[in-house]
Amino acid sequence: MNQSRKVYLVGTGPGDPELLTVKALRLIQSADVVIYDRLVSEAILEQIPSGVSQIYVGKKSGNHTLPQDEINQLLLNLAESERTVVRLKGGDPFIFGRGSEEAVLLARHGIKFEIVPGITAASACTTYAGIPLTHRGLAQGVQIVTGHSQLDKPLELDWKALADANKTVVIYMGFANRELISRKLIEAGLDKTTPAAAIQNGTTAQQTRVITTLAKLTEDTVMLQAPVIFVIGKVVSLADQLDWFEVENAIEGDFTDNEKSLHG
Repeated sequence: MNQSRKVYLVGTGPGDPELLTVKALRLIQSADVVIYDRLVSEAILEQIPSGVSQIYVGKKSGNHTLPQDEINQLLLNLAESERTVVRLKGGDPFIFGRGSEEAVLLARHGIKFEIVPGITAASACTTYAGIPLTHRGLAQGVQIVTGHSQLDKPLELDWKALADANKTVVIYMGFANRELISRKLIEAGLDKTTPAAAIQNGTTAQQTRVITTLAKLTEDTVMLQAPVIFVIGKVVSLADQLDWFEVENAIEGDFTDNEKSLHG
């Protein structure tokens, strides 16, 4: 095993620095160099001490600061320099974060690494939107899928399995394909009146929550911008009753009219 310092693959959660784990914060504040993705919030980057090297490698559809191969090589080069390398990823590194790919790369090159879990959007954003992922009598399980295909290929999901009225479906990176997703789920047998939600900037003061139905999901979210997480299932019917975050922030005056809940 290479005797270089460890590379830490750290999940930063959905953006609120108060939702960082104690371990994540400690590593951020003791790093020699920090490599970070697009979804790592400015508030979290502010936790990095001055003088620490910061390298942005963010990617969005059609616009990659660095291709993944070059990010991989960067990790290897920095690890060989015997500096403490912290690789920050939005949410959790192992949930649509490509953290496992980077960990496999490090393992193949004999470089020590450690994974630090983060709160993923499926848990954090739904909680802040007043939506439980499971609820007795409404949802017996959760299905988490990506709504974006590799290399912009056609989206191919097991629509029949997803169209389960007794489970909650959470869709990451599906904004561009939301019309297709809605149509395919209805064609697969999920009732078009099934409650659905879209959450943008979840857990932050800029959170926007749209509560609608599966059939109206596309038209009712036209004002949003990616990244957006979608939640589909009967548990969404509890959103208004369990709306603790937006009510609290509205009382405190933190939300503008455009940042409050929108209902379809």
